[in-house]
Amino acid sequence: MKITAQAVTVWKCEKTSVLDRAWNRWLRDISMVLEPSGDAPSRFEIELIKELAEEEYWIQVHTEDITVKAGDNLGIIYALLYLSEQFLHITPFWFWNDQTFHKMPYVEVPEGEYHSPNYRLRYRGWFINDEVLLDAWGADHFDSMSGITENEAFEMAMEALLRLGGNMVIPGTDYNSHKYKKLAADMGLWLTHHHAEPLGATMFARAYPNQTPSYKQHPDLFHSLWREAIEEQQGMKVVWNIGFRGQGDRPFWADDPEYDTPQKRGELISSLIRKQYDMLCEYIEKPICCTNLYGEMMELYQQGYINLPEHIIYIWADNGYGKMVSRRQGSHNPRVEALPPKPQGKHGIYYHASFYDLQAASHITMLPNSTLFVEQELFGAMEKGVREFLIVNCSNIKPHTYMLDAIARIWGKKMPCYTKLYFPLHSDAVETLYQNYFPSMLSYGPNQDDHAGEQYYHYTMRAICHGWLAGRFDMPENSLVWLTGNIHLYDQVTWLHEKAKSALPSLHTYYENCLAYFEKLQKEPDSAERTLFQDSLWLQAVIHYKSLCAQKTVCEAFFHCMDGRQKEAFLAIGRAIEELYQVTESMKRASHGKWSGFYDNDCLTDVTFTIYTLERIMGYIRNLGDGPHGYNWALHCENPDTDRPVVLITNMRKHKKDWELYLLMKSSK
Repeated sequence: MKITAQAVTVWKCEKTSVLDRAWNRWLRDISMVLEPSGDAPSRFEIELIKELAEEEYWIQVHTEDITVKAGDNLGIIYALLYLSEQFLHITPFWFWNDQTFHKMPYVEVPEGEYHSPNYRLRYRGWFINDEVLLDAWGADHFDSMSGITENEAFEMAMEALLRLGGNMVIPGTDYNSHKYKKLAADMGLWLTHHHAEPLGATMFARAYPNQTPSYKQHPDLFHSLWREAIEEQQGMKVVWNIGFRGQGDRPFWADDPEYDTPQKRGELISSLIRKQYDMLCEYIEKPICCTNLYGEMMELYQQGYINLPEHIIYIWADNGYGKMVSRRQGSHNPRVEALPPKPQGKHGIYYHASFYDLQAASHITMLPNSTLFVEQELFGAMEKGVREFLIVNCSNIKPHTYMLDAIARIWGKKMPCYTKLYFPLHSDAVETLYQNYFPSMLSYGPNQDDHAGEQYYHYTMRAICHGWLAGRFDMPENSLVWLTGNIHLYDQVTWLHEKAKSALPSLHTYYENCLAYFEKLQKEPDSAERTLFQDSLWLQAVIHYKSLCAQKTVCEAFFHCMDGRQKEAFLAIGRAIEELYQVTESMKRASHGKWSGFYDNDCLTDVTFTIYTLERIMGYIRNLGDGPHGYNWALHCENPDTDRPVVLITNMRKHKKDWELYLLMKSSK
């Protein structure tokens, strides 16, 4: 049968807003791939039947029409997306990877039957978390781009999730999770909630800013917020997150010191989980519930202080780096196994393709631990009883498409390998570069997952500068203690410098290999794959390599300054800033077309802030070495050797700014 640019459908079921959106998406897919022709319209019949389970579909292709039968709305959505993927060849990340389409008059669909796949987990989805790039890009840049609106940034994220076989979402963090809740429901997705927002309720401190956020003092106010959230989401498909944390992503006892023992904390959490579940049962028959054994919750559970109903889904979490152990919090890193002690009951996982911890996480680059490592962790968790639920922190989607694709395969999505889909002309070579990315990353600790995301370089550089400017040379810089131990700042910088020196050769080789391949692609006519390579793997190679070069150079500047060689220190900081300028320039080059401004708000890594911090250090070093009058360094560079001993007038022009002086000193060397 031919699918043409015109399509008509016979609905043998109620055409809900969810199905209307799914059908309009199908029509949009057709319009991207097929050109209008004189052929007859494609005819579709769509119906829901009781014989099929939830999400299940059955497609029958005849000579004259296509029949889609499904067990529910999501089954119909998946059926239409299957046709789109298999016969229109629209890839899951078509929007995020800028797939190009060459229009045809029609596509041929062989007659026969096509059935839905089986997935390994009942609920599988994304948490659009730490979405600072996505949020600012949508808010600041979308209005001027081809009619794309802010809402569509999040819609395209959720569409990619559906195309990968996902069925569940937390549609943003804090305000965004509430803002895009209805959109997610209208797209047919299950909703669930941030572990800090039980039942998806408004934060107490936001609803009652003048009240102490204490459950003991204000139980009725907490109850009213929970009840409002239940009533708001009635009629939506929800996996209800029940639990109790503090105001923000931290323990409640940070605001309520009365709960000063693990026993008191565990008793309150357990009682409130029961209370929330009972409240849900007033509105919903057999509500589907989960609770997150994350951070301090997991430790309390392991210690035996948390009592949970057996029928809820227990959500275990990795440490932010893909390892199924408790996360590091500050310098506290017990690495308690975060997996079910026995396979009985219902279990799930909160997993990070992206993370933010002010230490060594990956936010604008992909997870530094390999896809093989991720497969071992997730399949290992399934062997221990995790079969019900997997939610993945997908952050801002675009920097993480390779890993998100790999995780979708783990939950059961069947598709060609990533590079065959997005780099079909160069698949093998690009796949090799992707796989070589992981072993090239800096290893900062003894554990298999102790590999550095880009935040490692930037937070450590800023920590060095903080201790340096504060003059705390005989004490540790506290934000580095997690990494180096409780040693003097000089010793911490020495530790970082040695790590950088040992890691640079491997990362330099990887950078050079990516550069060579990028230069090769620049000589070829196919611009789409070249542009995608520039915007993804080449960008990430630049971020890692140039940031590590800058970090090493900052360490050397520190040593020069401590030894009284201020000029050398000043020049070294200038070189580090130049390395980081290459990072920001690469981010700008990847922000073209519809992606204009995408990396502008990289505030959770904030390369620009690192540059600002280094500029302050430049001024500090100049003050030490060239102050208080500030003309000696320039005089030495500008005057010929014969004039330097003769100073009848100190300077004939105004003092140079620090960067101007750096460029002068650099050019005169």
